[in-house]
Amino acid sequence: MVELPCKGCRGACCGPVPITGPEVKKIKKKIKSMPVKMRNELKNQQRFYGTCIFYDQDNDKCGIYSARPAICDAFGHYANLVCFRKPEAVKKEHWSPKEEPAGILSVDFKWEHFE
Repeated sequence: MVELPCKGCRGACCGPVPITGPEVKKIKKKIKSMPVKMRNELKNQQRFYGTCIFYDQDNDKCGIYSARPAICDAFGHYANLVCFRKPEAVKKEHWSPKEEPAGILSVDFKWEHFE
C-alpha cells in the first residue's frame, strides 16, 4: 500500500476510532506488555478532543501500531476513509468492519479499560 504523509498531522485524523471486542483484547495485551515508563508517558499526553487515546503526540505516531485497530490500517486506502493530504492513495471503494464495533476509543473505551 501507498505510504501516507502522517508526520505532522499530530493524530488529527485518528478519531473517532471504533474497535471490536477482539481488538480490545489485542490492545490490552499490547498495553500490558509496554514498559511502565513508556505506558505512563503515552497515557499522560495531551491530545486533541475526540482523537485516539493511543496516539503518541510526543513522537507523532501511533503508540500501539502493532495492535492498531483494523480501521486504522484501512485509513487512507478506501473511498470512505480518505486521507485529506493524500487522496490519491485511495485504491478501494468502501471499507466496512468484519464485525460490529464494541465501542469507540476515547468515548466508550478510555485508558482505565486497558490497564
